Amino acid sequence: MSAGDRRPDRCPMSGPGGTRPGRGAYPGGMPAARSVIIAIAVVLGLTVAACGGSTVGVPGGGRVAEAAVRYNGPVAAPAGDAFYLPPRVLPAGHPGDILWSRRVPPAGPLAGLDIELHQVLYLSTDASGRPDAVSGMIMLPARAARAHAPVIGYATGTHGLGDACAPSKLLAAGTDAWIDDFALAAGKGWVMAATDYEGSGTPGTPTYSVGRSEGHAVIDAVRAAQRLPDAGLAHDPEVAYWGYSQGGGGAAWAGELTRTYAPELRTVAVVAGGVPADLIRVSETVDGAAWAGVVFMTALGLDAAYPELRLNDHVVPSARADLDRLRTLCLKEALPAFAGKHIRDILTVDLLHVPQWRARLTENSLGRTPLTVPVFLYHGRKDTVVAFNQAETLAHTYCAAGVNVTWRPYNDDDHDAASYRVGDATAYLADRFSGRPATSTC
Repeated sequence: MSAGDRRPDRCPMSGPGGTRPGRGAYPGGMPAARSVIIAIAVVLGLTVAACGGSTVGVPGGGRVAEAAVRYNGPVAAPAGDAFYLPPRVLPAGHPGDILWSRRVPPAGPLAGLDIELHQVLYLSTDASGRPDAVSGMIMLPARAARAHAPVIGYATGTHGLGDACAPSKLLAAGTDAWIDDFALAAGKGWVMAATDYEGSGTPGTPTYSVGRSEGHAVIDAVRAAQRLPDAGLAHDPEVAYWGYSQGGGGAAWAGELTRTYAPELRTVAVVAGGVPADLIRVSETVDGAAWAGVVFMTALGLDAAYPELRLNDHVVPSARADLDRLRTLCLKEALPAFAGKHIRDILTVDLLHVPQWRARLTENSLGRTPLTVPVFLYHGRKDTVVAFNQAETLAHTYCAAGVNVTWRPYNDDDHDAASYRVGDATAYLADRFSGRPATSTC
């Protein structure tokens, strides 16, 4: 269970999607459109290789085994929302390879800044180790700063599962709830590589709360930034991961995975706030509360990643339409729709106590792989959305494993208030980028 953040009065709606709280997205399957796109891709240089079969994504989240497609570099991006529809057969490239990209004009708080924004569709890896395609947004600072700019893999908080609220769409519109963090990073000359996460923006149900999928997507956004044509970045820039709430989980997962998944990256820090480290404990906290909707988003996310869980077999018939509609909602719509609901109101069993589900929830909880870089963890003691104690336990777990941890509890902050502690977060990042050693609070 992960949560989204920041006060609704700072969350103007953008079409059916919202901003903070309110993010996430996925278009439904469009087989015809996908057929057109793959035909264009073949013409532009994606040729079928004779290297055997591979498992690839198809509309609606299904998969088929087909001949691999050689990756020959980015191709021209389709217009409109077709941008988010990957080729039916993914090319046999490497995680972080860009399928296509397009430059978009800065809007909202980013308008007038000396930056470039690029929406990207890039290769990544799902929770089961299979190739997938993920969308995102890359912000480049002023060109003069790029040769020495660090790259931040930025993990946004919860947007929701709906079509219109992918971060890359709302950032382009200038309405995303986390856009102030981008403006702050622009002033410091940092590159921001923000993922939409698997299934958010692209077809299929987002794999919400699935840590390995989220961590891969965050890491591969960084790789995509380094491979963006004519970006002018250093060959081997310093890298850090930063996020809050769901994004705190995504950033921490990127930190846990980077040693084995991306050892070539020069990772120097992780900054993670409001972290949903223990999915079972966090879900128990909000069951029947105002944020109960994220429990059911988590159930949908895990079911999308692990079809053997068969969530549909456990849905109360009278709640099926509501659960199906949740797949289309941004967070500002999802929270009122499920506020006060208990798991028993929507499902026939308590999935938090079903062994198969508990195993997957545990598998997607943090702390089993010690970080190899310094980490700044922060959390509000009065957080009623993402339980404080389980985040404190994560800090202690990392400390016991020898991780260099700076643990910062904010005594008077709730979940929303702590999300604004960006001064401490960016100061920690700036110190790591300048080469200053981190002082552990363990």
